[in-house]
Amino acid sequence: MADDTPLLVTREGPVVRAVMNRPERRNALSTAMGQAWDALLVDLRQDRTARVLVISGAGGHFCAGLDLTEVASDATPEERLARQQARNHRTGARFADIAGLPQVVIAAIEGSAHAGGLGFLCSADIAFATADARFAAPEVRRGLVPAQILPWLARRMGRAAATRLVLEARVIEAGEAARIGLVHELVLDAAALAALVATTVAHVLEGAPGALAETKLLLAALGPISPEGYAEAGAAAFARTATSEEAAEGIAAFQARRKPRWVAG
Repeated sequence: MADDTPLLVTREGPVVRAVMNRPERRNALSTAMGQAWDALLVDLRQDRTARVLVISGAGGHFCAGLDLTEVASDATPEERLARQQARNHRTGARFADIAGLPQVVIAAIEGSAHAGGLGFLCSADIAFATADARFAAPEVRRGLVPAQILPWLARRMGRAAATRLVLEARVIEAGEAARIGLVHELVLDAAALAALVATTVAHVLEGAPGALAETKLLLAALGPISPEGYAEAGAAAFARTATSEEAAEGIAAFQARRKPRWVAG
């Protein structure tokens, strides 16, 4: 079963490939997948023989974001609040860990790249997509907030474009994603995507490992991804919204494929 191996990790010499492997859920991020990611990132930080990490998704999709079935809980409100706050904080830290790897990180996107999937995309150094890929930050339509992906969106494509994306919360097509800088290049289909990734990996491997790692450190030194305290504030905001009546309605509406019935506060 895919949930037994929610993250498929393979290696070809210096190239590590991580495939998010929950195709029946469009590779939505589960607790088990998050734990698998964290284990991989620990290994990669210590591995000086790995030089490239390629991130993709199984079954024709990249990642649909947080698995919303794990937001609901029978725990007490206080337990749910603490759990969601810890989970969201870890999600943001995971994106920072990906960006901070000494390896060059390439995201190869097919299908859906929604919500937290955009965090994986934007924390990668280079992102490519097929022409049929679709992108969205739909959190506000679920009664949630895009807490930990927002800084990454703003860094990748600028604050103005990120603002529109997260407030309209609509799905955008690949052409628009490329135009606003969310991805670096588009290709026709999966075969062309694999070829482009292979070419890019070959280019990267022409560089000196130490020089590439130092260059990534210099890029990071240009400025922090978010102001001090943002990660904690974002996690707290996500926890508050995730345990709210709006989230209950938004998630129920999403699962029932109907429009949510919002009540003005």
